[in-house]
Amino acid sequence: MLLRVTSSPTCVIGKYKFSVKTRSKAGEYQAPFDPRYETYVLFNPWCSDDPVYMPQTGTLDEYVLNETGRIYYGTESQIGERTWNYGQFDKGVLDACLYMLDRRGMPHTSRGDPIMVSRVVSAMVNSLDDNGVLVGNWTGDYSRGTNPSAWVGSRDILLQYHQTGYPVMYGQCWVFAGVVTSVLRCLGIATRTVTNYNSAHDTDVSLTMDIYFDENMKPLENLNADSVWNFHVWNDCWMTRPDLPSGFDGWQVVDATPQESSSGIFCCGPCSVEAIKNGLVYMKYDASFCFAEVNSDKVYWQRQSDGSFKIVYVEEKAIGHLISTKAVGSHKREDVTSLYKHPEGSEEERKAVETAAKHGTKAHIYKNKDWREDISMTVDAQDAYTGQDITLRVHLKNKSSMPREVSLNLFVAVMYYTGVTSSPFKKEQRQVQIPANGTQSVPMLITYAEYKPNLVDQGAMKLSISGKVTETGQVLAKEHTFRLRTPDLTLTLLGPAVVGQETQVQIVFKNPLPVTLTGAVFHMEGSGLSTPNTMTVGDIGPHQTVKMRQTFTPLRPGRRQLVASMDSPQLSQVHGVLTMDVAPGPARPPGGSPAPNRASPALSRDSPGRQPTNRGSPANTRASPARGSPARQPDPRGSPNMRGSPNARGSPNARGSPVVGRRDRTGRPV
Repeated sequence: MLLRVTSSPTCVIGKYKFSVKTRSKAGEYQAPFDPRYETYVLFNPWCSDDPVYMPQTGTLDEYVLNETGRIYYGTESQIGERTWNYGQFDKGVLDACLYMLDRRGMPHTSRGDPIMVSRVVSAMVNSLDDNGVLVGNWTGDYSRGTNPSAWVGSRDILLQYHQTGYPVMYGQCWVFAGVVTSVLRCLGIATRTVTNYNSAHDTDVSLTMDIYFDENMKPLENLNADSVWNFHVWNDCWMTRPDLPSGFDGWQVVDATPQESSSGIFCCGPCSVEAIKNGLVYMKYDASFCFAEVNSDKVYWQRQSDGSFKIVYVEEKAIGHLISTKAVGSHKREDVTSLYKHPEGSEEERKAVETAAKHGTKAHIYKNKDWREDISMTVDAQDAYTGQDITLRVHLKNKSSMPREVSLNLFVAVMYYTGVTSSPFKKEQRQVQIPANGTQSVPMLITYAEYKPNLVDQGAMKLSISGKVTETGQVLAKEHTFRLRTPDLTLTLLGPAVVGQETQVQIVFKNPLPVTLTGAVFHMEGSGLSTPNTMTVGDIGPHQTVKMRQTFTPLRPGRRQLVASMDSPQLSQVHGVLTMDVAPGPARPPGGSPAPNRASPALSRDSPGRQPTNRGSPANTRASPARGSPARQPDPRGSPNMRGSPNARGSPNARGSPVVGRRDRTGRPV
């Protein structure tokens, strides 16, 4: 007899126990619970009745099933990218994700709501308030843990947190975002990692980036609490928003980096991207903070003789550039800025900014626009690797029919990517003559000897420029960030990659610096690959090339990526990736136990909900071995454990498909 039990598309996600009780004339019998039949119910983005349903189901191969991705960093003029191993289907990761919800004490009755689940995940991925997954650290001292730049994926972080119960040290924004992508994809919510260049951090809810100068246009750092990050990384996740007016479904921002508290908790979102675009900063959740990150204006204030401050310049196109994510189905960068803001300078964009500012603490700033300009200023920086000299150029353009004289102050300081700077290590003053309707360039050289003692994480620096036009009194102000590039690791596969068989990879690295790298450590991780977590190499001499071989074992067939990084106190942000095709292992003799097969299953494209089907081996079904066995980890790609409409094969525990009712006898999943 075949018995079908269907779960609701809105049922609680989590782990369920499943057993059968029978009644007959002969009496009543309840089968004992078998741990092999533990059932996981997840969100189902292929089911049209699920609040996480994504109509463009072809993109779910990327936003739910893809186990690796690209994360972008650097500056808008020097975009860097790195491969990240999400590993959402690796053994133990799903249990770690559910442990996060338990650790937070999230009511089970709320676990069917993706709005609340994503908000809890946002809070739990950082360690503030609730001893969550990752400890944030922007000090540059990582001696008690791992340099955030050294992580290459989410798997080791999540497993360590689940196994120890203690927050993992350390993370920064791209690490928080990478882990959020892993967790939400694992739970069945379409998610992507998003990078915003020139990302503002508004500390006083003014919805502007306020920069203060003294009477001589020297920065007043004690007043400059707002900051502009070179880049900031967060997440988009897809869901409906029944708690908002119509029109705000779709992509929602979730940000786990602990910047400002939300309702007393360090979390952010979910916030409708459509609300951000139109300056509707009163929408739930945290829309004002998210809007300021992508579309606030930079406002320059000068102290007057009576101690008051006057606006001398507003830079309207300084914030929120090249908002980027990995493109669907390729390794290219996709620019999604148009989803977050109207074209810069357009009537719609200015309306959104002024609409938002009305709800800020400095709503008056757009009432009297008395600043004017006939001298414009741009900056460019020559690409340079760490260890090389840097050439900067300030370009001044005179739009008037009269010549102009400009007094310039130039300050260079090292900076963390969060916009926090040290004291300037180089200062110059220039008097520049600009012909009528002409241009003039001002070069500036920064030598390795000048910046070496000051360099911090990410190799970033900021050029701050202020000045005044003699003839008109026009005030000039601009900030330009730039970074030093780092070399890549070269990874080469030295033998065939076959499931269950050891093979080797060669890693080659050349030290670009004229100094010794001390205590160099390599990290490796790959979804579906058994790799060592870290390899300590020790010291690497000036300009020395090192070659090392490392053994690893493929666990699942198909296209796999091995991601590696190198970290030392003198140099970080060094990465490499190797893509390989892993062949299935040899067939076992008759009577042998089937090997665990975590192969990515095909998707049934003609089923009603485009639910993924299961073409894995018996070790990957719900009748998998008991706790602790290699095949126990459920796999949302193939094993039937997503809520919603039945899949094409009638697999027994999709959310909404037959196998488990919405609740067990206690009313909560176990």
